[in-house]
Amino acid sequence: MKAYKDMDRDELLTLKAALEEEYKTLEAKHLNLNMARGKPGFSQLALSMPMLDVVNSDSDMRTMLGNDTRNYGDLDGIGESRYLMADMMSVEKDNVIVCGNSSLNIMYDTVARSMTHGVNGSVPWCRLDKVKFLCPVPGYDRHFKITEFFGIEMVNIPLYDDGPDMDMVEKYVNNDASVKGIWCVPKYSNPTGISYSDEVVRRFARLKPAAEDFRIYWDNAYSIHHLYEDIQDEILNILDECEKAGNPDMVYIFASTSKISFPGSGIAAIAASPKNIEFIMSQMSIQTIGHDKINQLRHARFFKDIDGLKNHMKLHAELLRPKFAAVLDTLERELSGLGIGNWIKPRGGYFISFNSLPGCAKDIVAKCKALGVILTGAGATFPYGKDPEDSNIRIAPTFPTPEEMEQAAEVFVLCVKLASVEKLLAGM
Repeated sequence: MKAYKDMDRDELLTLKAALEEEYKTLEAKHLNLNMARGKPGFSQLALSMPMLDVVNSDSDMRTMLGNDTRNYGDLDGIGESRYLMADMMSVEKDNVIVCGNSSLNIMYDTVARSMTHGVNGSVPWCRLDKVKFLCPVPGYDRHFKITEFFGIEMVNIPLYDDGPDMDMVEKYVNNDASVKGIWCVPKYSNPTGISYSDEVVRRFARLKPAAEDFRIYWDNAYSIHHLYEDIQDEILNILDECEKAGNPDMVYIFASTSKISFPGSGIAAIAASPKNIEFIMSQMSIQTIGHDKINQLRHARFFKDIDGLKNHMKLHAELLRPKFAAVLDTLERELSGLGIGNWIKPRGGYFISFNSLPGCAKDIVAKCKALGVILTGAGATFPYGKDPEDSNIRIAPTFPTPEEMEQAAEVFVLCVKLASVEKLLAGM
């Protein structure tokens, strides 16, 4: 079939009628499929069930240093869990604080502390006339919700195949002292699946911020979340690069096991320079006496080391590949050459990012919902929920079964086609 833009009005009307018939047929099936959030599926959660037997009432609850995990202590996390997370984040143990179950919680706390007490002795952000964050788009909606919650002005930065528009990042960071941070998902980015190139990482490290309290919020959520064994993305270590560039304090790295073990019951960590770690610990000591060390012990004993983590992720990948293939194969088969959308085939992570014709995303999401397929809301991948082009849609293929994903993908491409035809006809 030729590209939709090359069709005349009569051809589009004929196509529209056929698509509407398909739509009615699917409507009668009363589907109930949810692709709204990047949740692990049931079979993925089952992989970690043996972890619940690792620590029980007969277990030795002491760490390798002899500390009792049932009691107070180890504010920065038990040694075993710090080693485990340090290896996952490719940093040294002394650069790591293991906290509770959520890296998002750590990010929220980090912004909150900056608002009320500043960064390493700087003026608290709440006392400033304006505070800005740079937001590569499309990006992670929960990042944007944090900065929006605190009234921080968000600035869209285009995200390309190799990372953010670094010319724009450098312009803002190096010249505007009100820019205090930038959100980054550097590997298998949410939602596009792209990974930052070596040059992009080096340019980040070489930034010359106008604000002494500027920080890169490096959310390396998908650091070991590969889909394939033979093709895997690797990125430079931002902490090392910042050290080399003379900016050791400029970055916070975040990670968790939320999509490795149990979402909501994993362990999460922040990695940073010694100066940053000391400052964070001084404030954290007022916030808490310590996090859940029994859960940290459980994770450390179950995974044992970085090889255990990686082997566990291979099992996840085996379950995820058919789901991603169900979507990608359908997109390729049904939409290639039609000129009504584009997408990236990710090598890891949890999402597939789809770009429709401008002005169609909301309509596509609404049409899918009417057929029983729930997607992330259109616009969610942009600050304030406002996609200027109304074109980006985040597809989360992880939670449904492969068979359900095939059904959902068929619904999705039908809605893309119908919304695109209606858009083109409206413009004639």
